[in-house]
Amino acid sequence: MFQALTRIGRRGALSGSAAVLAVVGLLWWLLPLGEESPSGRITFSTGTATGVYQMYGKLLQGAIAKDMPDLDVELQDSDGSQQNISRVATGEADFTIAAADAVETYILQNKPGASRLRGCSRLYDDYVHLVVPRSSPVQTVADLKGMKVAVGPSGSGVRLIANHVLEAAGLDPDRDVKPLDDGIATMPGLLEEHKIDAFFWSGGLPTNPVRKLSKADDIRLVPIGSDLVEKLHEQGGASRYYRSAVMPADAYPEAQRGSAVQTLAVTNFLITREDADADLTEALTRTVIASRDRIGAVVHAAQLVDLRTAIYTDPLPLHEGARRYYRSIKP
Repeated sequence: MFQALTRIGRRGALSGSAAVLAVVGLLWWLLPLGEESPSGRITFSTGTATGVYQMYGKLLQGAIAKDMPDLDVELQDSDGSQQNISRVATGEADFTIAAADAVETYILQNKPGASRLRGCSRLYDDYVHLVVPRSSPVQTVADLKGMKVAVGPSGSGVRLIANHVLEAAGLDPDRDVKPLDDGIATMPGLLEEHKIDAFFWSGGLPTNPVRKLSKADDIRLVPIGSDLVEKLHEQGGASRYYRSAVMPADAYPEAQRGSAVQTLAVTNFLITREDADADLTEALTRTVIASRDRIGAVVHAAQLVDLRTAIYTDPLPLHEGARRYYRSIKP
């Protein structure tokens, strides 16, 4: 080996070493930290059986098993963001995914453990879907007046968004529509069977139950225009986290027929509590970033996890372990 190094020459050796160091510099932050992997057991609250939260949680569980083989991750089904936040804040779960508007609502209502909540990473955006049969007369949110509308379970982020959107359109969510608390597992079937006139859903793109429905039945997505987003912002509070967005034409090709759909979006975060172990939180945050492409191959929304924006978890301060990770990868 030393003879070969001599033949290469000092300049070549230095050049080769620099190349190796450059590669290591690019890759080290994607690998698990330290010689000892975090161990023990954590609980991760996900979402409904067919929703993006649960699919993401299962794939992340697999990535954690690879990076931290001594850590046992228990997944819990949930109704969505609101229940997820409550579980973490009160100690029923250790980590979860939740939308920014639901986090802000929990904080503003000063619910138990709100001050203990911490952010680990900004993940991806949820897009609001308002789904109706193609033959429906509904062209705007206001047209839902008097109709049967599935708005999600009481503990879901969907319910929170649906109520805000209906109010922004001048409708009382309890009086002007007939709300059903069904979730994404049953919404498509109810629409197919004509038991509801429309349903709201908020999730990453594409959401499988909506995709399957669009292939099986003739549906369309009702636009939610920027004027409605302005009215949402006028509500203040959690509604400030909604922003105008465009659902790409290829999200649900059969339903959209080549046309993008104006809607609104809200950001999701990976969250935990202030007292979560810093080493564990650092390692988990590292795995979330490192597994983006692997998870994104299945959950397309996860492809949007971006190291450059992951640090922005407003309204939650960063957990110290997550902060440590982001500092470690700064150039």
